[in-house]
Amino acid sequence: MRGGGGGRVAAATALGLVLIGAALAGGHAVAADPSLGPTFTLGRLPLAWLVIAYGLAASILPMWLLLAPRDYLSTFVKLGTIGVLAVGIAWVRPELKLPAITTFASGTGPLFGGRVFPFCFITIACGAISGFHALVASGTTPRLLTRETDARRIGYGSMLLESFVAIMAMIAAASLPPGQYFAINSRMTPEWITERGFPVTSGEMDALAARMGETSLTGRTGGSSSLAVGMASIFHEWTGGGRAAPIWYHFAVMFEVLFILTTLDAGTRVGRYLIQDALARASPRLAGTGWGANVVTSSVFVAAWGWFLIGGVLDPHGGIRALWPLFGLSNQLLAGTALAVATTILVRTGRARYAWVTGGPLAVLLAITMTAGVQLIASPDPALGFLAKARAATQPVEAFVARLDAAVALLFLVLVGTVVVSAAGQWRGVWSGRIPIVPDAPPQGGGGSAFGEVPPVGGRTRCC
Repeated sequence: MRGGGGGRVAAATALGLVLIGAALAGGHAVAADPSLGPTFTLGRLPLAWLVIAYGLAASILPMWLLLAPRDYLSTFVKLGTIGVLAVGIAWVRPELKLPAITTFASGTGPLFGGRVFPFCFITIACGAISGFHALVASGTTPRLLTRETDARRIGYGSMLLESFVAIMAMIAAASLPPGQYFAINSRMTPEWITERGFPVTSGEMDALAARMGETSLTGRTGGSSSLAVGMASIFHEWTGGGRAAPIWYHFAVMFEVLFILTTLDAGTRVGRYLIQDALARASPRLAGTGWGANVVTSSVFVAAWGWFLIGGVLDPHGGIRALWPLFGLSNQLLAGTALAVATTILVRTGRARYAWVTGGPLAVLLAITMTAGVQLIASPDPALGFLAKARAATQPVEAFVARLDAAVALLFLVLVGTVVVSAAGQWRGVWSGRIPIVPDAPPQGGGGSAFGEVPPVGGRTRCC
């Protein structure tokens, strides 16, 4: 793709998509092979170490070598899958079997103890409002753009598509029988789930796993397996049955993994940037772009989230319990930070009359997320509160992870609270006349930033 115009881009794209299809078909054949299947079937811990190794490689290697082509090809798979799923849903018109409100809405769920409010609003994260996209992805997107004017279409259009993905995902998951849904997404027995009013049997789950080409589908916490089963069922019914259900299922799993890898590689790379910026004064060498600096700072950041990943995998109650509450909380707190920054820009540039556009959602988001954060830390319910979970833990490692989760959640709340208080000081300063309004500078050289030219730093003009 380097040079040669659109012809090479088209050729590389076609080759990449053909290889993706071959990998999908070949992977299914390998998994079914009696000798090759067990060889490539790895345990949870080896898989976790491979994910850590991938995150390290994605942060160190040049963007054109891994992130850009992988994200580029992933886009075709994501958009194509969602488009086909939307058509399949419109064709099949599946019945939504999961009730709108269940008995678990009171905080007695089989996996998590939180109530619908506020935890529904930090669980359905990226499909509603995403701080990761607003702050983290916006740091890598400019490195992949040819023209700055494409940023609005890419950023806003991506969030519309993300919301569309969330709707399709909920339809696919809610079309499953509720008993199967809860059996997949928890480690409770079928008898426990049946007693709560959602009938399911072990034989039913075994038959479902066999139909999807899996040995078991129970206890697959995290939502990915239930979404894949729902998508595969819709595709299977749309195409008239046959024996394609396992291929549809594993294709759906691959489709979801692409989303996870995008979060992983982009987040790790941006984390490396932040560490290098923080260490710039203490050690200028680590702030450079050399291989040594990149390896050291990337390793530090990967070790930070990798420790949580390994601890979650070793957690007997399932790895998702260690990271998912923190992921939803941090994502929505990042969204609050982005809204605070956007509100400050509006006020500082003399457009305070529009500040309600971002200030209103900021107030709602902070109320919800701060409430969730306090409950995650201090709730006396061990199924919800980190500190209560630490007190009830039977293993020292589990107790330590819970206390660390509580400390990290508290750090998130304090940092975001500091940002919002600082932003409020800026707003008060502008309204009192103590801080002058800085109108947008005119675009320089026919282009420039959407927020105007940034003042020179170190003798050179820097564009945001």
